[in-house]
Amino acid sequence: MKYQFQSNPGQFSYKPTLFTDAIKTLITINFIIFLLQTISKSDQLFFTIFGLVPKMVWSEFMLWQPFTYIFFHGDIWHVLINMFVLWMFGIELERMWGKKKFLTFYFVTGIGSGLITMLFGLNSLTPIVGASGAIYGVLMAYGLTYPNRIVYLYGLIPIKSIWFVIGIGTIAFFSSFNNVTQISHLTHLSGMAIGYILLKKPIHLQSLWFAIVKKFLEFKIQKEEKKTSFKYEIEKDLNSILDKINKEGFDSLTEEEEARLYKNSQSLSYGKKKD
Repeated sequence: MKYQFQSNPGQFSYKPTLFTDAIKTLITINFIIFLLQTISKSDQLFFTIFGLVPKMVWSEFMLWQPFTYIFFHGDIWHVLINMFVLWMFGIELERMWGKKKFLTFYFVTGIGSGLITMLFGLNSLTPIVGASGAIYGVLMAYGLTYPNRIVYLYGLIPIKSIWFVIGIGTIAFFSSFNNVTQISHLTHLSGMAIGYILLKKPIHLQSLWFAIVKKFLEFKIQKEEKKTSFKYEIEKDLNSILDKINKEGFDSLTEEEEARLYKNSQSLSYGKKKD
């Protein structure tokens, strides 16, 4: 624990520093956002816009969601447990790494675990919220950095930190096969995996970010091209039917052509945006 020493004449004292800068900032932001959620009573709206909704990230181009979902939590216990673990295990890491490196690690594990979770459910409309991906990354970093440090399970059972991390990783792994639970265990595992890679094999973060953005842009362009091609085919079919009506009258249409006329007209009208 870090101490502050005062050396005024005739005095000598010390006091522990309970919070480091990054930890204090992260905890404050998370609790302020949770307070706003509680006061507004609009959790679903917040989660839809700022949570991680995989399909909306790529279909609506909501690229901020893999970042913002880290700051929103499902209930009071969700935010309390995450912030307690962040405070308990993150302080020593920040003291050793410094504020900038710790925040970089925190956000890379948090955003990265969200992106991995998203890739395994691109069409999912279920919001993912919480800092757990980043928190599990912090736990992995603590276990690797201080493997022999003793932590107390349930405040009673002493266990080395490395075995503690292996234990919760194992629980998360087997829990990921349970599709009934609302907990995203894949996000937890991804956070731990990214944390391990960052510590064992550092990655050039700028290159990684550009690669991710490039993939999203390419996917968006391909999606727009498919929509344009689909619209062209509809218009072509619709024009052929209208030409037949112009030449032979509406009564000349078969039931199948009438159905296509209605369907294509509806498709084009839904595709138009209102001013």
